[in-house]
Amino acid sequence: MRRYAFPVLMGIVGVAVLLNLGFWQLRRMEEKRVYLDEIEARIGNAPIPLPAAPEEARDKFQAVVAEGRFTGEYLEVLAGQKGASPGVLVIEAFDLGGGRRIMVQRGFIEDDLRSVPRAPHEARVEGNLHWPQDTNSFTPPPDERTGLWFARDVPAMARKLGTEPTLIVAREPTGDGIAPVPVDTSGIPNDHWGYAIQWFLLAATWAGMTGFLLWRIRTRKV
Repeated sequence: MRRYAFPVLMGIVGVAVLLNLGFWQLRRMEEKRVYLDEIEARIGNAPIPLPAAPEEARDKFQAVVAEGRFTGEYLEVLAGQKGASPGVLVIEAFDLGGGRRIMVQRGFIEDDLRSVPRAPHEARVEGNLHWPQDTNSFTPPPDERTGLWFARDVPAMARKLGTEPTLIVAREPTGDGIAPVPVDTSGIPNDHWGYAIQWFLLAATWAGMTGFLLWRIRTRKV
């Protein structure tokens, strides 16, 4: 019987660990579902006036409304939209008055319309506060020749435009043929079900290998 003790112990421990990892992924899946539901609710809520000092931890995805003036100072971020030609996201400085300036992501415009003049104008912007995490160590800096950005970087864009690091992603048209690209949760995956299945399959494999080892020991082949 002593021949069986160690394989049985390792089998039980291995299966228990793998099953625990699978159930942990299921708990994470439910937590992520609740988190995504909260984000969806915040995105779709009736907008509130823009806070005086927005904070990412508290206000990310908050629906807001602001009135002011597009200044004509803007940045273009390389982007693509399904069913459209290549183009850019237009992020423009928005003057709220009283010396306060923020940024508004007005939306997407195709390359052949980028040269169309866009005059400064008064506007009421409805959208969601956002602090996108688009950049990483492989993101190139903006092209010095064309001024084109390759990812959104709120602090860096704010410094370039001379605004506070606050970005509203418009969910309603702001004119000039620019199509809004509202915030949604499509970029926040909930893949934990797949990971759970993998851990459960590994647990089943471990149990099967343990059973096969015990059979080999019983038949004195090990």
